[in-house]
Amino acid sequence: MKRILISALLMAAASPMALATDRTANEQAVVDLYKEVVGFRSVEGRGGMRPLAKMLADRFVKGGFPADDVHYLEMPNDTAALVVRYEGSDSTQKPVVLMAHMDVVEALPEDWQRDPYTLIEEDGYFYGRGTMDNKEGVTVLTHNFLRLKAEGYTPDRTLIIAFSGDEETHMATTEALYTKHLDLTNAEFALNTDGGGGTMDADGNPLGAGVQTGEKTYMSFTLTARNPGGHSSQPRDDNAIYDLAAAIMKLKAYRFPLKHNDTTVAFMKEMATREGGELGKALAAFASDPTDKKAADVIWKYPSYVGITRTTCIPTLLKGGHAENALPQSAVGTVNCRVFPGETVAEVKGRIEKAIDNGAIEVTVLDKPAPSPVSPLRDDVMGMITASLHTQYPGVKITPYMAPYATDGKWSRLAGIPTYGVSGLFLGPDDDRSHGLDERVPVGSFFKSNAYWYDLLKRVGG
Repeated sequence: MKRILISALLMAAASPMALATDRTANEQAVVDLYKEVVGFRSVEGRGGMRPLAKMLADRFVKGGFPADDVHYLEMPNDTAALVVRYEGSDSTQKPVVLMAHMDVVEALPEDWQRDPYTLIEEDGYFYGRGTMDNKEGVTVLTHNFLRLKAEGYTPDRTLIIAFSGDEETHMATTEALYTKHLDLTNAEFALNTDGGGGTMDADGNPLGAGVQTGEKTYMSFTLTARNPGGHSSQPRDDNAIYDLAAAIMKLKAYRFPLKHNDTTVAFMKEMATREGGELGKALAAFASDPTDKKAADVIWKYPSYVGITRTTCIPTLLKGGHAENALPQSAVGTVNCRVFPGETVAEVKGRIEKAIDNGAIEVTVLDKPAPSPVSPLRDDVMGMITASLHTQYPGVKITPYMAPYATDGKWSRLAGIPTYGVSGLFLGPDDDRSHGLDERVPVGSFFKSNAYWYDLLKRVGG
């Protein structure tokens, strides 16, 4: 996951929430499951993904789910996916999908202070790879499905768990879940544990929470300049490296058209009140008039916000020449774009070509990017999320946002399923260590997230 609580939301340092001294049987059960899930080295190619998926599938069957409703899907590259259907009593209502990914980014034990593949509780935190990204989501969804089943709960509408197995790499399992296996996952909407969440201050008080309703599309292009070359002792103005450098500098000066949607406008309105000063005024002005170029120029100076106003493209890799004493015959630059929802590959490519204004530079798209739409701000969905979150954090302000990274929600949205990132974790600025060293989650926040999901599943299920 590339989970982010837009950096401006991280407004204060946080200390560990209080460690529970007298745990209930329910709390101990979810910790035991968490420990088992974190213990799998579920990194693509490391051999831990399929055993983790099989272990979870076995848990669901032993927990009372019919075997026909538990779908272990073995996939290439040592990966797997898991779909579990909690059948509802009202077949006229479309199901709801609950999402998480089982895989994690590799963690080298020699670099960590603690074994990354052992859940360690220390000083009010749970440490381990995936404790936040995203085995917390896998754990709380699994635990609460099993708990509700044990309590004899029958939802009105069918609830569907969809666990992917390679979100951190190729997303092939996710794509398959919402294309090849759409008969198992098709739903009215989806709730993704791999997005959203909240922040808290140094005393553990909540500052705010986010709901992820969209994400920018990851898209890369190569810019290639070609030249006959020659001897370096005979320099000429038509040099492939010069041509590429000139094109990149033109791209630097270019700004993509301003864009907005309901989510970005709502986000800017909220953040304007938090930021204040020059930035706050610009955010408020842009939210009021998304064509305000003066406001956008101010926002441009703040990296945390500029991506919310438009598509951005920046050079990230360079390669040129073939010998120290020869004029370069080619020079290639890779440009990485984070594309605003609604813009196509062809549109972005065309704007890059217009910006560099050099028909001799070849612009080529890499891979097969698939832009996904923004999910609408549905009052019923936002209402359920708000009510459940307020059971743990009364009165906390909830703000929709668009993520500048990719999650599994990309593929569910492409399948026509509105998707909302609604993690129950609240973190301080030093707690967001996804993909990094000593990943951790505050113990108290973990238990609150578990309780939040128990309430939310019942509200959604009816």
